[in-house]
Amino acid sequence: MNFITRPIDFLNEKTGHYSSFLILPLIAVVGFEVVMRYFFNKPTVWAFELTTYIYGVHFILAFGYAHKHNSHVAIDIFESRLPERPRTILRIIANLVIFLPTMGMLALWSIFYAQTSWRINELSWSSWAPAIYPYKTIMAIGLVLFFLQGVSKLLHDIRSLRRSS
Repeated sequence: MNFITRPIDFLNEKTGHYSSFLILPLIAVVGFEVVMRYFFNKPTVWAFELTTYIYGVHFILAFGYAHKHNSHVAIDIFESRLPERPRTILRIIANLVIFLPTMGMLALWSIFYAQTSWRINELSWSSWAPAIYPYKTIMAIGLVLFFLQGVSKLLHDIRSLRRSS
């Protein structure tokens, strides 16, 4: 199973690491807009929308990384009270019943969503009107990486369950 989990974990680790650097252009754009708006009284038409896109890319590419490191919000009132083996079984069941079907459908439909956006050459509704299809493509990539990390976590849990028996 390592031949499956290792590349997924590596890919999400690197994607999360490199996407963290998107905070730098985000800070630059926000800083530029603040200077233009408050010092020169000339706000831009594009800065707010661009910050939304940069933050969205930053956020969605980190889904798999956050899942790998158990950084997502979780309410584990029941799970935390269980011994290790039943906890692992509960995680496997939740992954199979809730996470993988839900994220699988989201990932699949986000790919269709991105394909449609490319086909119609979709633009934003704003006066700046940038192309939307690159962002929808990145959204699909982020959701696929998140789904794959769920597969990896499932395989890790199955492996740890086998070791404990």
